[in-house]
Amino acid sequence: MPLIDSTLFVLLFWAIAAYLVGSIPFGMVLTRAMNLGDLRSIGSGNIGATNVLRTGSKKAAALTLILDGGKGAVAVLLARLFAGEDAAQIAALAAMLGHCYPVWLGFKGGKGVATFLGVLLALAWPVGIASCLAWLIAMAVTRTSSIGGLASAAASTFFMIFLGYGSALLLGIVLTLLVFWRHRENIKRIRAGTEPKIGAQKD
Repeated sequence: MPLIDSTLFVLLFWAIAAYLVGSIPFGMVLTRAMNLGDLRSIGSGNIGATNVLRTGSKKAAALTLILDGGKGAVAVLLARLFAGEDAAQIAALAAMLGHCYPVWLGFKGGKGVATFLGVLLALAWPVGIASCLAWLIAMAVTRTSSIGGLASAAASTFFMIFLGYGSALLLGIVLTLLVFWRHRENIKRIRAGTEPKIGAQKD
């Protein structure tokens, strides 16, 4: 953990701001704006890029991936710029919670992989790049979105250690556990051998 230099008010401000930024459901916004239907009634009903892909629009899925990652990165970078590293780490966690548990959708949000990667890129870009590569490789090998996300999250902790970002290690572990928690049903299907590949009906 970094040194806590900011006041409680400042940390609370950035926690709330980052949560609100993270809670923007870009997948739903884009699918509605592009007349692709109600995302909550398509596929798994998830608001992330994998489910957006099931609308048949690769463009919408790519934009969702970029924007969901971008909102996490923006929250961290703004908090760091105006408050410091302690606020940046608080913002990272809050943005993830906003995406996974958005107040606008009854706290039923996405699984957090894109936002997780965006947060990592902003917090420690070498760790973020390495985690993105782990995500891409795992997905390319398995053709399974959830395995890509889980592999990336698991690997990020080791990348933080080996690349010298120990001050963010505790946060990284918490974010990794959050990603695994959000994928708990996927993990059950992976163990049972029933987890669908990319483009199938559930994620």
